[in-house]
Amino acid sequence: MFMQIDNVCEPIIAVRQSQYPDDKRPEFLLVGRSNVGKSSFINTLIERKNFAHTSSKPGKTQTLNFYLINNSFYLVDVPGYGYASVSKEKQKKFGLMIEEYLKTRTNLKHVFLLIDYRHKPTEDDCLMYEFLKFYNLDITIIATKYDKISKNNRLKQDKLIKDTLKLDEKEEVITFSTITKKGRSEVLSILEKKI
Repeated sequence: MFMQIDNVCEPIIAVRQSQYPDDKRPEFLLVGRSNVGKSSFINTLIERKNFAHTSSKPGKTQTLNFYLINNSFYLVDVPGYGYASVSKEKQKKFGLMIEEYLKTRTNLKHVFLLIDYRHKPTEDDCLMYEFLKFYNLDITIIATKYDKISKNNRLKQDKLIKDTLKLDEKEEVITFSTITKKGRSEVLSILEKKI
């Protein structure tokens, strides 16, 4: 039986360390390119329709959003990267905001790096992956929009993702679909193990 999501609180919004929650609950970070589907990923996990606001306009999240789940842990959503219409200055600010979080959070248990299953991981995806590895974090790659690739092309796509990110054997890629809920139970079981 997987973890039941019974309650979810409106997110605590932060742009600097002094605004982070200080209750030391375990935290799970979600990173990914703008419009990779982070909000949809959160909504699928918590089984709420529009709790995390999805937007047709990428680059919408501009703060760290701490979602308290079941009063026991936080999902932390950060600004997406690699979106052209967000100014260079703002992108740099987002980068520093994420770096400050990574450097200071002792209760960060795991990072989910979301990439788009339909495409080869971008240079930004590869840089983010290297950046997270630099901090020796536990990382799981979540390949979103799995249902958008035909069965015949999935093996090729799996290999492309592993080769591009230079993943080793033990590094996990969870294919995820908000339509079929594929991957949801695997993510819940990681959360459960780490709490």
